[in-house]
Amino acid sequence: MTAYETGHESGQESGQKSGDPTTLNRLYGRQSGHKLRAGQQELVDTLLPALSVPAEGEVTAANLFGYDRPLHFEIGFGGGEHLAYRADLLPDHGFIGCEPFLNGVVTALGHVRDQALGNVRLHMGDALQVLSRIPDGALSFVYLLHPDPWPKARHAKRRMMNPGPVAMIAKKLKPGGEFRFGTDHPIYLRWALMVMNGHPDFEWLATSPKDFQVRPGGWPETRYEAKARRLGHEVWYFRYRRK
Repeated sequence: MTAYETGHESGQESGQKSGDPTTLNRLYGRQSGHKLRAGQQELVDTLLPALSVPAEGEVTAANLFGYDRPLHFEIGFGGGEHLAYRADLLPDHGFIGCEPFLNGVVTALGHVRDQALGNVRLHMGDALQVLSRIPDGALSFVYLLHPDPWPKARHAKRRMMNPGPVAMIAKKLKPGGEFRFGTDHPIYLRWALMVMNGHPDFEWLATSPKDFQVRPGGWPETRYEAKARRLGHEVWYFRYRRK
């Protein structure tokens, strides 16, 4: 599960204002957990600066990796299992992962080090700040896997699955590019279907119920998904193509 969803809030309780993560300006939820061990802190001090997305300027494959290549973007990568799997599977592609939770970033750094992944760049913070700096039509894939569902109605604006973020994702994907979304939360499932079914720029790549009840190829099981299944939760998988 991602550690957060974003939001721009000022003054009033979030339930009293309209908006979504593209109009809010804060991160919700924890950003650090247990104290880092010495080896983990070394990863943050040495490897993270080398892999971090630059704080300013246009974010392109050429700027990040030295030459143009298909570019993937993961919003809230958790412990980085999916990000590392995909980067290892597609070494000629470039991958950007964003996650505000320090311990998740550390785990992802371990994957990058252990698998010698030279095609990964990370951002510890708000994914939308990076996504906004990517040129329109530059992305081949966007991933949003098991985001925080914010199940209370008054917190619905915090969900990444909202018209504003989805419109931004559509702009950044090239025609034919793919947006993948996964959740095990029934409230978020219904909300996401409502948002996506009303969006004119996406085609749902499903022809039968099994298409969103069975994990597609090239989509590994993360620790969060495995935990959800142990708890008896059903998991749903969605693939949308940019028209």
